[in-house]
Amino acid sequence: MGVSASVLAVDAGNSKTDVAVVAADGQVLATARGGGFRPPAVGVGPAVEGLSETVARAFAAAGVSGVGHVSACLANADLPVEEEELSAALHARAWGTSVEVRNDTFAVLRAGVTEPRGVAVVCGAGVNCVGMRPDGRTARFPALGRMSGDWGGGWALAEEALWHAARAEDGRGEPTELARALPAHFGLDSVHALIEALHLRHIEPVRRHELTPVLFATAAGGDRVAGALVDRQADEVVAMATVALTRLGLLGEPVPVLLGGSVLAARHPRLDGRIRELLAARAPMAVPRVVTAPPVLGAVLLGLDRTGADEGAHERARAHFGA
Repeated sequence: MGVSASVLAVDAGNSKTDVAVVAADGQVLATARGGGFRPPAVGVGPAVEGLSETVARAFAAAGVSGVGHVSACLANADLPVEEEELSAALHARAWGTSVEVRNDTFAVLRAGVTEPRGVAVVCGAGVNCVGMRPDGRTARFPALGRMSGDWGGGWALAEEALWHAARAEDGRGEPTELARALPAHFGLDSVHALIEALHLRHIEPVRRHELTPVLFATAAGGDRVAGALVDRQADEVVAMATVALTRLGLLGEPVPVLLGGSVLAARHPRLDGRIRELLAARAPMAVPRVVTAPPVLGAVLLGLDRTGADEGAHERARAHFGA
């Protein structure tokens, strides 16, 4: 295999990293999985260093020492300046002759479409949305949390649920079944006990994400407060998708809207149904669907797009990942 005619695809999320070495014809030569990619927590240098062991295993399995192009879809590459910094760091590793860094939401989008055209909303721990057209135009948001206008994702939903439960228990807010269900998940008898356990780290803060499924279950049981939070999440997903479609001039065309991330992939009936209902009203030509293909496939396809690979190569890569 000629090194100049191959791709190293990297999909690096907060919790795990997947890499694939791919030939020019779309054959996947090797894959490897590593840990999370968190530059804000550890710095760009150490974060990229953490990718090295995973890439080295994939190169060794593929029998190569480098590739022609590196297609990297990375968590926390939220601003162009961050993409540039991460691109320079990957260039310095000399894994490939050329490097393209994108936010990891682009991997979800590209994995779910047959051409680079559409919009993807990812709702996992946080929330983000991107869109792209074949001519290279993109739409995106800073996705830096509340300060950039974002609302939702698993962590925010858990926090909102706990906020409402606390106020329900002490009388400041509306009664809600969340006041019983959230502490009961951890075997506790009150929201106060749950707050104390979280504050004193008797329950590790990372376990707060376990409250999100409890919120959805409570909403499904008919609780008004929990249901309103689920509905608001649907509203936010559709707002992001509609704005991205408008920016790209795609609002009036049949176009896929991909839904990804753990919250949306769970297909909670109330959330999924409301998203589709609102999209039908605000973007009637949009075709919503949940992405089931692994995001690393998106990084592979973006790499093959960049190297000018034919449709056969794209299909071969899709077949490998079961898409």
